[in-house]
Amino acid sequence: MIYDMQTATKTAEHLLQINAIKLSPKNPFTWASGWQSPIYCDNRVSLSFPEIRSFLAQEIASQLTALYGRDIVIAGVATGAIGIGMLVAHQMNLPFVYIRPETKKHGRQNQIEGHLQQASKVVVVEDLISTGKSSLKAVDALRSAQTEVLGMIALFTYGFPTAAENFKEAAVKLHTLSDYSTLIAVAKQQMAIDDSELELLKKWRENPSEWASDA
Repeated sequence: MIYDMQTATKTAEHLLQINAIKLSPKNPFTWASGWQSPIYCDNRVSLSFPEIRSFLAQEIASQLTALYGRDIVIAGVATGAIGIGMLVAHQMNLPFVYIRPETKKHGRQNQIEGHLQQASKVVVVEDLISTGKSSLKAVDALRSAQTEVLGMIALFTYGFPTAAENFKEAAVKLHTLSDYSTLIAVAKQQMAIDDSELELLKKWRENPSEWASDA
């Protein structure tokens, strides 16, 4: 769910400006899953741009304060959201932890790194939501640690229906700074894509796993 449309537009502009998100509907990318995709997203690029990373951290901090107050712990999902999560926690002067995809095989065998007390109220920070499965594994780890997960906030979501279903099933509230619909609208406004490319981009989101055969 987009919390503020002005922020959503500005976020999309920034991510396109620095090529954190690239659109190439006529020469698609191949994801690790094998899907052909007209979009490639690496929001970690934003960490290299001080003004943009500050904007993103400030907007997340502002939204978290409005949604959940300040008696919370910030949890970043490794590895993509460690940087932005730490910036948000610093901005809000709050504790920070991060969650590994799985438990370490050595040492203390942690999955959650940092100091986290039972019954803490936690908000998860992510950089990108696709299907939501990896993000929700982090929620499972936090719940297993007997903490209360209030919700999740991400920089960007593709807006796949399967993600909405996964978050609903897990009973996790999701907010994002921006989303796919806003992004392609901004790209069209900036004349970064033409009408035919816009239609390809819309079609991909309808059925991403089969898009290559339809395109």
